[in-house]
Amino acid sequence: MRYFNNPEAFMKLMASMQSGIVATLTIFFATLIFSIPLGMVIALLRMNRRRIISLPVSLYILVMRGTPLMLQIFAIYFAIPMLTGTNLNRMTATILAFSLNYAAYFAEIFRGGIMAIPVGQHEACQVLGFTKTQTFFHVVLPQVVKRVLLPVSNEVITLVKDTSLANIIAVGELFRAAKNEASRTASVEPLFVAGLFYLLMNGVVTLVFSYLTRRMDYYKD
Repeated sequence: MRYFNNPEAFMKLMASMQSGIVATLTIFFATLIFSIPLGMVIALLRMNRRRIISLPVSLYILVMRGTPLMLQIFAIYFAIPMLTGTNLNRMTATILAFSLNYAAYFAEIFRGGIMAIPVGQHEACQVLGFTKTQTFFHVVLPQVVKRVLLPVSNEVITLVKDTSLANIIAVGELFRAAKNEASRTASVEPLFVAGLFYLLMNGVVTLVFSYLTRRMDYYKD
């Protein structure tokens, strides 16, 4: 074994993969920052009674969920410059593709959570004089957050693994760095190290969502 029984070599390997780790974390956190609020907006637009609004949003969700993320990354990176004449750097194109893709998934999760709230609660808020905005933020949203924690956690875990798809347009994320190191040293150990890092990330994600679930236990259905 070249790395696992040689601490000095292992530390050199980690140093060589440092930029890849940073890129992976950048894609992960940027996607969450953009896709979660965008997903909520899309969910609300999808539920709009005006079909002129809801139908295009439904089509967007269908396309995003019905085509491979890899294809979407290619399309955004190559098609946008062709259509607009504006060049996107690889990281920007990757984050844009991931955000649009995951926003569609989050939108359907949020829509399901919103629709699960009994209509009677909306009517009760109306009787009490709440505006629609007050009803949504003070009554509906806290319950939706609790209901969607588990499906959202599943998507976030998937996101950790999907970050490796960024290497198809030569973004220097963790998996690409591991592949380059594996090719240079003729060893598969860097790939196993990358796998351990993804496992560690998902372990942290699981712990975070377990903590959030416990925090929301006070809010009974």
